[in-house]
Amino acid sequence: MRIVITGASGNVGTALLHTLTAAGGHELVGIVRRPPPPEGVYQHVDWQSLDLAALTATAELERLFEGADAVVHLAWGFQPTHNIDYLRQLALGGTKAVLDAAHHCGVGQLVHMSSVGTYAAGRYCHRVDESWSTAGIPTSPYSRHKSAAEAMLDRYERQHGDNAVPIARARPGFIVQRAAASGLMRYSLPAYVPMRLVPLLPLLPLDHSLCIPLIHADDVADGLARMIERRAVGPFNLAAEPPVNRDDVAHALHARAVHLPSSALGRLVDLSWRLRLQPVDRGWLDMAFSVPLLDCTRARTELQWKPTWSSTEALADVLDGIAARAHTDSAPLRRRSAVDLLRRSISDGLISSRREP
Repeated sequence: MRIVITGASGNVGTALLHTLTAAGGHELVGIVRRPPPPEGVYQHVDWQSLDLAALTATAELERLFEGADAVVHLAWGFQPTHNIDYLRQLALGGTKAVLDAAHHCGVGQLVHMSSVGTYAAGRYCHRVDESWSTAGIPTSPYSRHKSAAEAMLDRYERQHGDNAVPIARARPGFIVQRAAASGLMRYSLPAYVPMRLVPLLPLLPLDHSLCIPLIHADDVADGLARMIERRAVGPFNLAAEPPVNRDDVAHALHARAVHLPSSALGRLVDLSWRLRLQPVDRGWLDMAFSVPLLDCTRARTELQWKPTWSSTEALADVLDGIAARAHTDSAPLRRRSAVDLLRRSISDGLISSRREP
């Protein structure tokens, strides 16, 4: 099969490349802003450089999608959180460009990476199936954009009916893996905090009500591959068991949990973000304390999908990666020292403001 993947060098993209190359027999095209060196898993891909937020993205994608059996749309922006206009253009403009190009070329299938963040609040700590409202969490830009992207797909399917490109939607919980540790920390830690300090935290000040769905990137990749193999359509929840709570995180960190109400923590996160002391906006915290858990019955029955990592194993894997400064050679996941990050913050601006993390 000829499979085109946007965001193919990121967290999920790298895991998907491992899965698809292990299966063999596929022609893989990766669309990213900054192609990785042709080494390791990245050497088996035809890399194409393209910013999906560019005005010319649709025309470029039409050229790249020609003859594709499947398109997997993973590209998304987590930073810069202080430039919402760019994140919106990348998320919604990029999704529209992918959708328009896929329709124009008549690709065999579009697999869209959605998220638990697309779901509305109202069932925290309770499982929902794919019929739950996808209105999102209003205070989270990430959630709003995921919700709006799914609404765009809904409109497309209504408009084109039987002539629409078949669309599958993956709605995973929070995705982690060892190899993405450096990238995840770069997006979430201020440049002046070395990532190796995270596993050494003696205290974990966090609300005791935390209860979130977590999943390893390998299991997300397996779900995506099964969607392609079976030409699946519609939404699929993907999450591991058990749900992760505050004490699970504290145990994995070997830290003592201290109750800090989410409202108080939210004010601290918001203030420090507004002062540009750290790069994570309050919306991520609101989402963590609002999104429901995921009922994955549909993925189990229709895709015969089952996670191979428990949520606690996935959490331990990424924390081990943080301690070891694990990374890959792709631009989103490569390792950078605290000195490098500080130097770049001075020369190019903070990660929460510049367009290239």
